[in-house]
Amino acid sequence: MRLTNTAHGDFIILGAFIALSLTILGVPPWFAWLITLPVAAALGYALQCYVLNSTLGRDPLPSLVVTFGLSVVVQNMLLEMFSADPRSIDTDGFNTLSWSPMADLSIGVLPLLIFGLALAATVALQWLFNHTATGRAFRAVSDDREIAELMGLKANKVYAHATALAFVLIGVAGVLQGMRTTVAPSDGPMLLLFAFEAVVIGGMGSFWGCLVGALLLGLTQQVGFRLDPGWGIWAGHVMFLMVLVFRPQGLFPKTRN
Repeated sequence: MRLTNTAHGDFIILGAFIALSLTILGVPPWFAWLITLPVAAALGYALQCYVLNSTLGRDPLPSLVVTFGLSVVVQNMLLEMFSADPRSIDTDGFNTLSWSPMADLSIGVLPLLIFGLALAATVALQWLFNHTATGRAFRAVSDDREIAELMGLKANKVYAHATALAFVLIGVAGVLQGMRTTVAPSDGPMLLLFAFEAVVIGGMGSFWGCLVGALLLGLTQQVGFRLDPGWGIWAGHVMFLMVLVFRPQGLFPKTRN
C-alpha cells in the first residue's frame, strides 16, 4: 500500500494489553490469545476502511501523520487505563520452562515457540502471496492499483483485508511479547524501531528477508548484551547502520522501484 505506519509498535502493545485484560478477567492465556486475534483482525479492517484508505496516494506524508496521531492516542489511552507500570501476561510458569536436548544445553520453551511461530508465519505468508487468489490480489493492487481496478478488483477492500491480516500478526506478536517480558504503554516506539530495522536489513518486500533480518538483529543484540549490559541495543543499531552503508537495498530485496 506504500503506507507508512508509525503506530505499528503501539498496536503490538495494544494487542498485549487486550490479552492481559482478558487474563485479568480470568480467561486462560491461551484462550485470551484466541480471542485477541479476531479482535485484532476486526480492528485492522475497520481502521483501514474508515481511516487509512483516505490517506493513500503518491504522497506518504498523510499516512505518516495519521498513524503518528494514532500512536499518540493508543499510548495515552493505555496510560489512562493501565498506568505507566510495566506488566506481563501470567503464563502459569510456561515462560520459565526449558528443554535440555543435551547436558550442557538448555533452550527456553517460550523462545522456541516464538521462533516456530515466526517461521510458520513466514511460510504461510509466502504461500498466501504466491499461490492464492488473495495473494495475487494483494500483489496486483500493490504493483498498479489503477490496472488492478480495471480488472475488477476493489482496491480499498483488498487493502482492508491486507491490514486485517497484518493486525492478526500484530496480535500474535503482542501476546507473545506480553508472555515473554513486561510491557508498558510507552514501549511501542522501541518495537517500531526494531521492526523497521529488521525489514530494512532483510530487504523491502521479502518475507524471508524480514525473518533473517530479525534474527540477525536479535543475535547481534544478544552478543552485545553478553559483552556489556549497556551495549545490546547499541550493537543492533551499529549492525543496521553497516547494512545501510554496504548493502542499502537489504539482504534479499524484492520491491521494485
